[in-house]
Amino acid sequence: MAHFAQLDDNNIVINVIVVANEDILDPDKNESEQLGIMFCKNLFGEDTKWIQTSYSGRFRSRHARPGMFYDEKRDAFYDPVNPHPNSWFFNEKQLKYKPPVKRPRDGNLYEWDEEIFGWTLIQKQ
Repeated sequence: MAHFAQLDDNNIVINVIVVANEDILDPDKNESEQLGIMFCKNLFGEDTKWIQTSYSGRFRSRHARPGMFYDEKRDAFYDPVNPHPNSWFFNEKQLKYKPPVKRPRDGNLYEWDEEIFGWTLIQKQ
């Protein structure tokens, strides 16, 4: 099965669908993204915009989901909104927002506290 993400005019993912492999195979039985895009446009309209996404994250960084941004320059999907804009930074290599301090890995449950710019214990395991 192949997965295709529908994009709005700002390259924000608005829908992700599954397309059967036989619907994206060329005459030589090779998978074709272009055939998948044509299949999606036939279903949803010629004026829609589609791009293939990888369920396993093999390409385009990660599997797309509604709300994600598709960056044409990086050819990757990522979350466009920084969850903590006063403290977290965008990691260019991983294409995701990261805290300035690593979360403790002691088995307990933590949440980010923007007031102290650090992790707060919320449940001891």
